[in-house]
Amino acid sequence: MIYKIKNDVYSVGVKDWNRRIFDELIQIPDGTSYNSYLLKGSNKTALIDTVDPTKADELLNNLNKLDADIDYLIINHAEQDHSGTIPRILDRYPNAIIITNSKCKDLLIEFHLIPDEKFKVVGDDETLDLGGKTLKFLITPWVHWPDTMVTYLQEDQILFSCDFFGSHLATSELFAAEDIYKSAKRYYAEIMMPFRTIIQKNLEKLNNLKIQIIAPSHGPLYNKPEFILDAYKDWTSDNTKNDVVIPYISMHGSTQNMVDYLVDSLIERGLTVKPLNLTYNDAGELALELVDATTMVIASPTVLTGPHPSVVYATYLANALRPKLKYVSVMGSYGWGGRMLDQITEMISSLRVEMITPLIIKGFPKDEDYKKIDAMADEITAKHEKLGLIKK
Repeated sequence: MIYKIKNDVYSVGVKDWNRRIFDELIQIPDGTSYNSYLLKGSNKTALIDTVDPTKADELLNNLNKLDADIDYLIINHAEQDHSGTIPRILDRYPNAIIITNSKCKDLLIEFHLIPDEKFKVVGDDETLDLGGKTLKFLITPWVHWPDTMVTYLQEDQILFSCDFFGSHLATSELFAAEDIYKSAKRYYAEIMMPFRTIIQKNLEKLNNLKIQIIAPSHGPLYNKPEFILDAYKDWTSDNTKNDVVIPYISMHGSTQNMVDYLVDSLIERGLTVKPLNLTYNDAGELALELVDATTMVIASPTVLTGPHPSVVYATYLANALRPKLKYVSVMGSYGWGGRMLDQITEMISSLRVEMITPLIIKGFPKDEDYKKIDAMADEITAKHEKLGLIKK
């Protein structure tokens, strides 16, 4: 499908309605899109990014419909869902020159064996004149690879933002509707959150740009850019909400009983609680809830001598995503022994958090255990009150 964004500016990418997993890692329940953009100047024509190689034919068909003759292929990021169709584009348009930054160039040569002479390297704030359409390049490393950059069309005030501000969402609409928030936040959580502090600095680089439209590489575009810009400023800030996230597994009911009791205790004390049974909730839901959470309580039974494998994965994920959590605790049960607490504690070494008093019990919870759960709820509540998160 071809969409006209502005005069001589077209979206020529492809919807992937049926894709449900990305990088064999991320669940994408609403599909995705691979956005590619064609810009026709009075002198030159540029294509910004390509599509996943599985959708190459559809991109080429769109270019044929517009009778495109590409002079420049601008690649903002080397990952294959952006760059995978470069060989097909160069076959069709052999005179096209790839415009990218030096780090991206090195990766593209490794990934696609493209000869050096096919590249023109640009640096931060450099421009390219297509004839009435001037492109400005801003290097934005670690959004979310070291090679990423964004491209700004000065005359039309369009920011082609690559993975910045994207969402895994296949939709027939060109521009984002109000229901985009969760998809965009989940995308940020899964892909961008580990680089939160670097993204803060890259957001500052955009402050001097007048932006009418943000055109990312995945999901719909934003014709009200302040919506997603404000969301990113919130998500990347150090501010957290009055939220407690509890990823958990229960095998025989003991841990489930402890979690249920803790959830009720926290709600009674005025906290917002998000229990996530890892049997039914995918990793993306956990990542999403971690964006704003102040506290995480990891709950698990003991399997052999350690935590349940699903809890191990969730703990590893939380450690890798490095959310802005302030506090973490652990609760669970065991039958005959183990090192579950030690193993979980070792796995969260990247989180700059304070440990709330953990609770590991033997067997099914007893009256004294429920009192300890209440004490955990009191401790969490006191921490949230100290941060001014609980409204009285």
